[in-house]
Amino acid sequence: MLTILKLFGRSPFSLLQLHMESVAKCVHSLPKIYDALEAKDYSSLDQISEEISRLEHDADLIKNDIRNNLPTSLFLPINRGNLLDILSLQDSIADKVEDAGVIVTLKPLELLPIFREEFKLFVQKNIETFDEALLIIQELPDLVESSFGGSEAKKVQSMVDEVAYREHEVDLLQRKLLKCLFKAEDQLTYVTFHQWQRLFQSIAAISNLSENLGYRIRMTLEIK
Repeated sequence: MLTILKLFGRSPFSLLQLHMESVAKCVHSLPKIYDALEAKDYSSLDQISEEISRLEHDADLIKNDIRNNLPTSLFLPINRGNLLDILSLQDSIADKVEDAGVIVTLKPLELLPIFREEFKLFVQKNIETFDEALLIIQELPDLVESSFGGSEAKKVQSMVDEVAYREHEVDLLQRKLLKCLFKAEDQLTYVTFHQWQRLFQSIAAISNLSENLGYRIRMTLEIK
């Protein structure tokens, strides 16, 4: 508690960054899922899923500390509600990674050649989109120093645009991936077909939420 309050007394963004770093550990576990699927190593998938759940829980602990120990009377450089909205979006990203980790363990999935490369690129692009959002969160202390204006604000606005562009790339990849999935429909059972769909949706949500996170910070800049 004392450490948390000291962090908030110095900057409310210290724990936001700490939480985002914890979320990043979840997101950066996604290639392990791909590698295990490619190798048909289903026992490893169970272990990876458990690891992701543990990492998501670690992020939850930080999130709960922030929510429970952020004094309502503390002066903040941004609106308290905006700060908690940013935290909620970060939390949702970790949740979606955990969902993906659970989905791949429900029933063994075969990574078919028709969409193997597309799926690998899809995973990579979602991680890249998230990493751009992570960079924005890392810029928050500099934004405070610049009073949310000037060249630093313009830099962050440009970074938000980059997140949006990468999210658009992910959308295009997802459409291509779904077309490949439908072409392979006769090679899949009804259950595994929908299991793949759910997996694609959970992973795509990472870039969608990253874009929303960027826009939320841009809104904060505009309000300031």
